Amino acid sequence: APEMEYESVLCVKPDVNVYRIPPRTSNRGYRASDWKLDHPDWTGRLRVTSKGKTAYIKLEDKVSGELFAQAPIDQYPGIAVETVTDSSRYFVIRIQDGTGRSAFIGIGFTDRGDAFDFNVSLQDHFKWVKQETEISKESQEADTRPKLDLGFKEGQTIKLNIGNMTTKKGGAAKPRVSGSGGLSLLPPPPGGKITVPPIPPPSSTAIANHVTPPPVLKSSNMSSADILLDLDAPASASTAPASATTDLWGDFSTASSAVPNQAPQQSNWVQF
Repeated sequence: APEMEYESVLCVKPDVNVYRIPPRTSNRGYRASDWKLDHPDWTGRLRVTSKGKTAYIKLEDKVSGELFAQAPIDQYPGIAVETVTDSSRYFVIRIQDGTGRSAFIGIGFTDRGDAFDFNVSLQDHFKWVKQETEISKESQEADTRPKLDLGFKEGQTIKLNIGNMTTKKGGAAKPRVSGSGGLSLLPPPPGGKITVPPIPPPSSTAIANHVTPPPVLKSSNMSSADILLDLDAPASASTAPASATTDLWGDFSTASSAVPNQAPQQSNWVQF
């Protein structure tokens, strides 16, 4: 009830023209060209208000605000407000007084934008009325329906089965697949140790054939070739006297003869 008593303003236009229109002679609709558009019968201000689900078109004086006429509207489009067939700036409304008498008059706007705002304000209001009616109807139907009892009965239980959540007790975790498309490596087994292969001992033949190079004598008379030959000389040459170092090839022959189980060489090449 308090919402029905509250009146809200939907649209206000300061300039509107009112015309006396001839009675309709056919069902084809009203035409604004049949009116005296250059000589309006009244000029004033238009206000569109709403009170509950009913809208009101009020024609008022520009200066004093005195009410000239009003047209209550129960639905739109309907008989209370009609558009003319030859223009979008003119409408036919049904005005009523307090005694219940009614009459049809024509109204028109100079600006086409004012006519558009007037039309949209009425459409929005009755769209809201339609939504409110549907909501109230659904709520009434919901109240009449039997309510569902979704609570658990005494002793009733439910079981949830979530995938990939159940694992065996003590089992190893599965490797996770990398999201970038690469390969993921398995972790090493628990308690595992990496064994290093043993190094084989050196053979006796390699030890017997190993030759320790003699120390290099720092002499200015020795060339680079002599130094290289001294590096390849056997260990026994280091114990020879200094006079024997002059015959380098003889030292190599002596070293080769000292190795057991080897055949004598037929050439001057030294075998290591």
